[in-house]
Amino acid sequence: MYQGDEQSQIDLRLFRIWSRATKAIADNTKRDIESHGISPDHFMILELLYNKGPHPIQRISEIFSIPSGSITYVVDKLEQKDYVRRQSSPTDRRTSNVALTEKGENLFNEIFPKHVAVISENFSFISNEDKLQMIDLFKKLGFGAQELSKDS
Repeated sequence: MYQGDEQSQIDLRLFRIWSRATKAIADNTKRDIESHGISPDHFMILELLYNKGPHPIQRISEIFSIPSGSITYVVDKLEQKDYVRRQSSPTDRRTSNVALTEKGENLFNEIFPKHVAVISENFSFISNEDKLQMIDLFKKLGFGAQELSKDS
């Protein structure tokens, strides 16, 4: 059994608790998404378009780290369901943007408030003050981890 120093023990405990909490919340939100008959991959793209507007396919691929061949397939599936449509880019004729259709927007107008309620329910066990502190701490942690990956 690993018996590292006190700092290592604290770091391991934090990692385990953070991992378990993240998994529990992710499982709850995934269950909510799937209850609406949508896959998590489709949901995240629809949510991006719903909240941020039309995006080039290439940019969606980059944001979600979906390979270019796979993103085309996913967008095709969303198009077949009439949730999105491709539209010519007004600034670059070589690319097309993906935008929500009226059906896609109506779907998200219905399900997104419910999804937000599920997220809020999962965070209801801590105060807003704690949430704001966690936001700051996770930002520090994320930026620090990104710096480490640059150094490797």
